[in-house]
Amino acid sequence: MTALLDVASHLPEQNVPIADIGADVGADASLMWTFRRFYGLRTVLRAPGRDLRATLTAAVESLTGLRGNEHRVRYVIHPRTVSTVAPAGENTVEGLCAELGLTRATAFTLTQHGCATGLFAVDLAGRLLAADGDPDALALVLAGEKAFSRTLQIIPESTVMGEGTAACLVSADGESDRLLGFATRTHGRYSEEFPPYPLDPRFLKEHNATLAAVMREAAEDAGVGLDDLALVLPHNVNRLSWQWTCKILGIPLDRVFLDNIPVTGHCFTADPFINYVRVRETGLLRPGDLYLMAAVGLGATFSAAVLRH
Repeated sequence: MTALLDVASHLPEQNVPIADIGADVGADASLMWTFRRFYGLRTVLRAPGRDLRATLTAAVESLTGLRGNEHRVRYVIHPRTVSTVAPAGENTVEGLCAELGLTRATAFTLTQHGCATGLFAVDLAGRLLAADGDPDALALVLAGEKAFSRTLQIIPESTVMGEGTAACLVSADGESDRLLGFATRTHGRYSEEFPPYPLDPRFLKEHNATLAAVMREAAEDAGVGLDDLALVLPHNVNRLSWQWTCKILGIPLDRVFLDNIPVTGHCFTADPFINYVRVRETGLLRPGDLYLMAAVGLGATFSAAVLRH
């Protein structure tokens, strides 16, 4: 059964008020007021002067479980929201593998699931390792990107983007953070709805109900109920969206870890893993606790995974 052997994150040093980002991209003042007043957004973390390879490497270097096990890494997977993240001819993931000595790994990227691609990557990593049949083999999942263009700064109806990254060391089996259930659903009719174009009003209307349904499906796949979950580790888009989703699910909002939303912003595919590191460090997850990771990607894909700590 797929397991997360270790998870690490890197949070950039520069804390940027969302008002500054709104001013830089010419966002309407009323939108930024809504973000602050109702969505719970305050600042985002950015890494100016550091490219994507540097911020991903920083997350990997915090993975204590990788040290001495580089030779066991069979796959390095970078789930991406944006299909192009580097200049032509530059391969971020292969360069990172060379720098870290992951010479035996097959490196590739995943796209098309938007910001939900990170959860898909963990599930896929476990499936690939199980098919290989080598109990010692590992996979490394890298999450996070750079908000390198004007269109990547803000999702107008939703959030402001940050540049935190995460790294997950995955095995086909293990006792640490076992993946018990996974569910995903794609509504392809929204495939063209990306900034700077406004999101389809139907997507905004269906978003919370569809996310709630996928979370239920993941819990059912794990053979547990929503009331069995100690925590939900969300994508950090905004607080209001999670208020409505919890209302649909009938679970208290305080079961969703929302502390990072006003601090990190929405860090592409990395949010659930960044949240995991925080709750692990603060002791909010105890051995044996069940928790659910959830994410939504424009396009539109909804994914959720249930794990046992």
